[in-house]
Amino acid sequence: MTTKTRWTKNTLIFGGVAIWGLLLISCVTVNRAVLAPPSVPGAKFVGSKECAQCHDDQTSHFGSASHAKLGLKDDKGNDSSCEACHGPGSIHVKAGGGKGNIVNPRKSPETCFQCHLDKRGQFSLPHSHPVLEGRISCVDCHEVHSGNAIRGTGADLEAQNETCTKCHTQQKGPFVFEHAALKEGCISCHSPHGSVNQKMLVARDANLCLRCHLESPSIPNAGQINANAILSTPENHNTRLMQGTCWSAGCHEAPHGSNVNNHFRR
Repeated sequence: MTTKTRWTKNTLIFGGVAIWGLLLISCVTVNRAVLAPPSVPGAKFVGSKECAQCHDDQTSHFGSASHAKLGLKDDKGNDSSCEACHGPGSIHVKAGGGKGNIVNPRKSPETCFQCHLDKRGQFSLPHSHPVLEGRISCVDCHEVHSGNAIRGTGADLEAQNETCTKCHTQQKGPFVFEHAALKEGCISCHSPHGSVNQKMLVARDANLCLRCHLESPSIPNAGQINANAILSTPENHNTRLMQGTCWSAGCHEAPHGSNVNNHFRR
């Protein structure tokens, strides 16, 4: 007599949970590479201690850097975090330094994209910083050898804006009437790597401004915008906003700040 196995709902559920548990444990415990360092033909890994012999300015503070958390080790257990971005350094060391025998991420973003693949996609959007064109590099905005790689984060928002205004000097100010959004950082309105919107804005047209300005003013001239007053309605189907944006159409043409008008008009 043949006995048939009967699969109940509870059996399937507990079996599925057990399988997922085993897969999770295997993924956590398996010893596998988490990234592929750039290659240098014919070169071998020498370890970060060897790099520190000449590059003490970069390595002495590297322990505080975001990238130090990678903790890349070679097959002997020696730290090789430097070579995770610069490639194996044996040829570079043997030659006593020099260009062309080590990877320089400042010259090409491809090394950065090995981990930050999403940023490659953002730089390919219609409006982006010219990193792929080679006109600027990732390290122009990011600190890679010490501290937080994203400058000006946490309580240091002023430094974050200063990173942007190194190039965008007209937006730096100071202004008599400063847009409060600047206190939240340039990235409150702009996507720094790339966007489908002009000027790398995080939203287009009035939608950008309405992310903050949605309330009716409780005090006259309080600076808040009544959204209902500018949106198109059956009674008001041809507003000035419909012909442009908040910062055009002869309205708030100085969105970063103004020295003459508290409504950011020129």
